[in-house]
This record gives sequence, C-alpha cells and structure tokens, in this order.
Amino acid sequence: MTGSTQEDSFTEHYWQDPHAALAGTRETCPVREVDFEGGRTWLVTRYADVRAWLADQRLAKDWRSSLPAEERAAAPPGLPAPMSHMLTSLDPPEHTRLRSLVTQAFTARRIAALRPRVEAVAEELLAELPEDEPVDLVACYAIILPMVVISELLGVPEIDREEFARLSTVLIDECPEPELLAASTQMATYLEGLVAAKRAAPDEALLSALITASDEGDRLSDLEIVAMAMLLLMAGHETTAVFITNSVRALVADDSARERLADPEAVPSLVEELLRWLSPALNASLRFATEDLEIGGVAIPRGASVMLSTGAANRDPERFADPDVLDPDRNTTGHLAFGYGIHRCLGAALVRLEGEVGLAALFNRFPELRVVADPAELTFRRSVHVHAPRTLPVVLGPRKR
Repeated sequence: MTGSTQEDSFTEHYWQDPHAALAGTRETCPVREVDFEGGRTWLVTRYADVRAWLADQRLAKDWRSSLPAEERAAAPPGLPAPMSHMLTSLDPPEHTRLRSLVTQAFTARRIAALRPRVEAVAEELLAELPEDEPVDLVACYAIILPMVVISELLGVPEIDREEFARLSTVLIDECPEPELLAASTQMATYLEGLVAAKRAAPDEALLSALITASDEGDRLSDLEIVAMAMLLLMAGHETTAVFITNSVRALVADDSARERLADPEAVPSLVEELLRWLSPALNASLRFATEDLEIGGVAIPRGASVMLSTGAANRDPERFADPDVLDPDRNTTGHLAFGYGIHRCLGAALVRLEGEVGLAALFNRFPELRVVADPAELTFRRSVHVHAPRTLPVVLGPRKR
C-alpha cells in the first residue's frame, strides 16, 4: 500500500469514525503527517506527548513565530484580521495581556453563580418542546441553551443569536476559503457595530466591560475586542452544543450512566467522564514549530504545523485503563478535554455547568427520551475539531410528573 493510499484511508476513516481512526494511528504511528485543514500537518496522539507539548512554547500558536525574525513583518496574513487576533492564535506576551482581561469573568465562583439562570433557560426551552412527535434536539436545545447563556454573558441581543450560531458553524467546520472569509467578515462587521453601540450606551455585560477596560488604559484595540467577542461567541456555544448532543447519544444507550442524572451529587463525575470519553474538541488548534524539534522520537522541522489530539490522548490506555469504556466511577484527573497549559480552555467551568444542567434537566424531565433516527442515516459535521451529528431527531416521551 502506498503512503498516499494510507493517507487517504486515514482521512476518510477519520471523517466517519474519528475515535477509531485516532486510536489506530496512536497504536501504529503516534506522530505522523496527515492532510488536515487544507495542508500537511503533524498529528500527535499519545497522552504523554500531547500533554507535554500543549505546555511547550516551542510550539507557537501564531504561525509567524516559526519564521525568521526578519521575515515576520513581511509575512502575508494567514487568517482574516479578527481571527488572527483571537487568543487561540496568539502567544505571550499578547496572549497573556488579553487573557488576563477576561479571566475574571470565567472564574469558578462567577460561573457557579450562573447556575440558576442556566437552569431557568433549560426549563424554558424544554417546556416548549412536544412530547410525542420528533424534534431535532440539536436545533431546539443543544445549540440554543449555550448560545443564550454566552450571548447574555457578552451582551449580544437576542434577535441576532440564531445568525451567530450559523456563522460560527461555518467558521469551525471545513469549508471553502471564500465562505470562511465571508462568514468571518459578516460576524466581524456586526460586532464592530455592536462595540460602537456598547461604547455609546454601556451595560453590565462582558463586552461593555472589555470596552471599559480598554478606555481605562489597558490598550485593548477595537480589533482585539471584536476578535475576543468572536472567539467567546463561537467557543462559548459550539463546545457545549457538541458535548450535549454526543452525551445524549451516549446516555440513551447506557441506562446505568443515565440513571445517575437523578442524583445531583453523581452528576459532576458523570459529566467529567463524558468529557474524557467524548472529547468535545477532538484536536487542539494548530501550533507551529519555532525550531527543529523531536516529538515522540520523530523529527519535526522548524515551521511545520502540529496538531495535538486531545481526543486520542484521552483514550490512551497508557493513561486511562479500558479507555473506550464509559465509566462514571473512573478517576478522570488529568484528562485533556479542555487542553493544558496557558491555552487551557477559558470556559471550562461554563461547559461543565451547562453540561450538568442541560443533561440533568433533559433526562429528569424526559426519562423515556429516545433517538428515532437510524444511526447509519445521521449526517455528521465535517470538521477536524468536532464530531457530532448535524441533527438528532428524538421523541422526548411523557414528561415526568
């Protein structure tokens, strides 16, 4: 079999069943080149390697950092302007400065204080759904719950949330570059107008707080504010929507795990194991080698792109025994669902909260929920980073009285 044929086999397998494809490459070739995101990249799949390199700044997030110093200023832009200023595309000291401005909004204490509101949103959404006819759980619940929460946190008007959900899907899924640029431009243009409106009439939400911080001397440009808002809107609902959708599929097939949702004290450990097992973000965003490196015994040349697979790491049998088994009693300490190091997911506590509330509210109200689509007929998003069905038809069944 030729290298090209092997490569085609891996990528096609990945789109169909990413966990199986990642497991295969972790076992046979744990550091290898693949065709992802429109070009060649090195895929790293063992837990020890992934964890170590998530925290190693020799893998930079800004691709220009891999260029010789004299070439960086002349480097053509690789992303639309707001996307190249997101936290996920920056390194210290810029990353440190920007992250410090939003960290306070995502502390565990502040997120915990949101629980009553998240519970209220979940109940409002579920109260509107029919009991005895198919509904698309993705469109009616999994996307809307986190979108409402992050929009309220940022201060995005309700009328615009559905369009933001559509645009963020385009920006995260594999799509032609013109479509990516159009979606990025449309979202950025709207947010530029919203920033201007908030500057004129501030409120108590996070976007106004970022504007105030900038006006008080933290030197946050409007471009940086727009980029931060774009990132928080996309990451703030996409990860949770994927997590809830895939968790529902898993729990419908596992009576024992699902029953734990009735016990509030058992819910956090169940959600933590679901995070490990499902890995809502299967792969971390690209990093770039700033010098010649060796990862897992494989030489990586300076300038090469590297993708660290948190999904593969979370199912590495060298780190977790029987990793393909969903075990709510497992010690999940050290899982990498939210990454590791300075780029660890800023909204980890929010995803946990929305997962706990969203799943418990759904199954405690509708304990007989069933998926009514043939698994073979589900269509999945084509994305390097997430794997979830585009729709999930379910019948909720009678409400628990």
